[in-house]
Amino acid sequence: MLALALAGCSRRGEIDATGGIVAVRSACPVAAIPAQTGDITLFTAPGRTDAAAIDVVADITNLRSTCADNGQFYTEATFTVNARRSDASAARQVILPYFSAVVRGGNAVIAKRVGQVTLNFAAGDYRASAQAKAGSYVDKAAATLPAEIQQKITAKRKAGDADAAIDPFAQPDVKAALQKTSFELLVGFNLTQDQLRYNATR
Repeated sequence: MLALALAGCSRRGEIDATGGIVAVRSACPVAAIPAQTGDITLFTAPGRTDAAAIDVVADITNLRSTCADNGQFYTEATFTVNARRSDASAARQVILPYFSAVVRGGNAVIAKRVGQVTLNFAAGDYRASAQAKAGSYVDKAAATLPAEIQQKITAKRKAGDADAAIDPFAQPDVKAALQKTSFELLVGFNLTQDQLRYNATR
């Protein structure tokens, strides 16, 4: 599922034996957790954000993704939510909202979904964990570099040629095409503005 050429163990930007640049690039969306959305804190009373009022703290870990090519690229991300609470006197169930969003070119949200993960604390237990997942579909054509851009990147270059010293990745049309065909599957807690502010300023 590579939009560009793959040759052995070469890395992006290396020169292969024929003088062409080897560029390894997956067309599948990359799964990631946006800054400030990977953890959530619940408090015992509205308006309080002091340490004494912390009720439940949870975070997202072990984010992994798989990709399938069935005419469209389907990416499924799985992750673990670990939580701890301050009062373990009784059994309790906590439901936390999370989002999954498909982002194109680093800033354009193509689709967004909100799900829930349920954490069950047994009486006497301060910690609980749960598994969750999110998926996304991306049109294959939208995530594939145009043939002329692929050719520009992988064209053979020899010392002495006029374009031998030109980095194709620095050319405006190549940079624009790479951005346009780049997709991410972002996963995080679906936070309120107050929760986002707390995460950003604590």
